[in-house]
Amino acid sequence: MSLLFEPLDLRGVTLRNRIGVSPMCQYSAVDGMPNDWHLVHLASRAVGGAGLVVAEASGVEPRGRITPGCTGIYNDEQLDAWSRITRVITGHGAVPGIQLAHAGRKAGAGRPTDATPYLDASEGGWPVVGPSSEPFEDGAHVPAELTEAEIADLVQAFAAAAERAVTAGFRFIEIHAAHGYLLHSFLSPLVNRRTDRYGGGVEGRERFLLEVVAAVREVLPDDLALSVRLSASDWHPDGWDIEDSVALSQRLRDAGVDLIDCSSGGAVPEARIQLGPGYQVPFAAQIRAEAGIPTAAVGMISTPEQAEDILVDGHADLILLARESLRDPYWPLAAAQALGALDEVEVPWQYERGFTRRRGGDPLE
Repeated sequence: MSLLFEPLDLRGVTLRNRIGVSPMCQYSAVDGMPNDWHLVHLASRAVGGAGLVVAEASGVEPRGRITPGCTGIYNDEQLDAWSRITRVITGHGAVPGIQLAHAGRKAGAGRPTDATPYLDASEGGWPVVGPSSEPFEDGAHVPAELTEAEIADLVQAFAAAAERAVTAGFRFIEIHAAHGYLLHSFLSPLVNRRTDRYGGGVEGRERFLLEVVAAVREVLPDDLALSVRLSASDWHPDGWDIEDSVALSQRLRDAGVDLIDCSSGGAVPEARIQLGPGYQVPFAAQIRAEAGIPTAAVGMISTPEQAEDILVDGHADLILLARESLRDPYWPLAAAQALGALDEVEVPWQYERGFTRRRGGDPLE
């Protein structure tokens, strides 16, 4: 038996296996609207056997998008477009998820195809906001410091986006509090220079995220799963670290969060990330062990055997694939074959010729 292909229960949501498609920006939307590209991109990974398919970071308001090509979930037209996509994902046996996001001071950036990393108004950019007025790097937009009233409005924007996500058919909601975007920038002492109740010590810096979690959990049905993606470390000696993340994860667990998606970095450009296979897995393992909450491992996980070992060793409950999923939408089916677990998965009958297993004693080739 393969643990990778055992179901995972998160609150009232059951994933058919422990493989998830990590949210990955496609930079292909217009005015925040998902389109045929997003349908094919996400649906193909459901067909490919993943248990969870999470749509990319989607802005809870227009200025919360990372680039002009990023999706949103701040109006009902976007809701309708997402509904079409969730129906297809669900129809192929996967749980549809979405990441609710606000890019903060890193918003208004250029797409990979744009000539410049930050866009001015004539190029489709827009004014950005943050906890303080410091830009991410030289040449980046200078953010306006959010007022407390504006923070309260954004808390409600996250809640409204969550309500739209539920109506659209998403069963797994993730709040993006990583990679230097708005919620993470409030957490990090490297970025948050505020002296009001949303700054200063760790309690103040965590307040915005905890308010968002409370507002989102309140509008979600009791049986829907809620995740938070954290940058478990800023990879900087003066930044947010794994001990901070463990303590916060305990509070998030008590606030109704069901899973911590363990990423890292992104707060400041000078961070020195120690890359390597499975380099973020120790964060997932420590948060799981010390905070008593399920975790997802992500980052340079590429082989079925590596993914299986992470689960068997008790380091995480869920494996999220990003670049590996871009390279092979059908990675879960290939992994099942490699681990001798094809009898535990449903191969679409149209694709069965591509896989070998015994049915009625005869090899299927």
